[in-house]
Amino acid sequence: MTSVAYHRCIAAACWLLLAPVAHAQEIPTYAPPPPIPADTQALPTIVLMSMGGTIASRGTPRLNITNYGGKGVPRVDPQDWVHDLPELAGIANVIIEDQRAPQDRTSSETHEDFARVAKRLNQLAADPRIAGIVVTHGTNTMAETAYYMNLTVNTDKPIVFVGSQRPWTGLSGDGPRNLYDAVRVAASPEARGKGVLHAMNQFINTARDVDKTSAYRVNTFKGVDVGAIGFADPDRVRFYREPVRRHTTQSEFAGKDYSSLPPVEVAYAYRDAPGYLIDAMVAHGAKGIVVEGTGAGSATSSQTEAIKRAQASGVVVVMTARTDGGRVQDTPRRREALIVPGDNLKPEKARILLQLALTQSSDLANVTRIFNEY
Repeated sequence: MTSVAYHRCIAAACWLLLAPVAHAQEIPTYAPPPPIPADTQALPTIVLMSMGGTIASRGTPRLNITNYGGKGVPRVDPQDWVHDLPELAGIANVIIEDQRAPQDRTSSETHEDFARVAKRLNQLAADPRIAGIVVTHGTNTMAETAYYMNLTVNTDKPIVFVGSQRPWTGLSGDGPRNLYDAVRVAASPEARGKGVLHAMNQFINTARDVDKTSAYRVNTFKGVDVGAIGFADPDRVRFYREPVRRHTTQSEFAGKDYSSLPPVEVAYAYRDAPGYLIDAMVAHGAKGIVVEGTGAGSATSSQTEAIKRAQASGVVVVMTARTDGGRVQDTPRRREALIVPGDNLKPEKARILLQLALTQSSDLANVTRIFNEY
């Protein structure tokens, strides 16, 4: 070995000996679930309300996570959840309530279901013994139902919607952990005053901003524009920000019984979309129309002419965007067209807000105010 090579080897060895030791990644200490206290009366009382959904479904065999439930298949009852999750007894006194539609009913969820559950939530929230409420729901329309409750239930107590993408019996199902975390969120004092919340996959979102983004993936629910407001981490429930739009106790629609709402339809914009569909909506009695526009909120030429005809009949038109993100803004052209900008609401949620707004009046200034505030 040459003298130069020898000295290089010595230098390399010294560097290795003197180099700082790389630290292994810190792994958090396992935090076991809270033990059941001797005096369970000290725990918060949480109502666990079932409106059904995948989380209340069974599939056979366990690998069946896409074709489950249905007529004649035994459902998961609320008491089954409590039985299967004995860990709940360490965080809350759970009261169960069943608000599911009859299993043999052929129609999908209706406004009557909305109204019945909203009335019951108002009653439960008024009970001083109850600290919070968890509502299970099917994921397909959960965001809509949660948003309706966010506008019509008059309480600052936590109401947390939860569901699952896989049936309760599915292998590696997401339901048990989602349900446990939802009860934790509802029992958290920090969740108070934040309106109706949605808790799945450890993410906590507001009912206004959450949306289902994937058909089957367990991380489907996201607040596309604004993100989560908190997380149900294993060691604690943590919030990082507050919702700023009006909800629950600040909502002018809260605490009222709406046995019916004005009919509002949704029109989808796409290349060459015809206007006659909007004409048909008006002919069938629509009092409001939400357009899911292209780009930043645009309708086709044919739809634009149909919108003018609808407005001449007294129909209020709100513009949203099909982009799954971003606001429909208030522009001079939109004001001239007498179209209410739907902000960043999804069309199905804009429909609910417009229905409630039309219970007051069809005045464009008032409807615009409501969309700006909610």
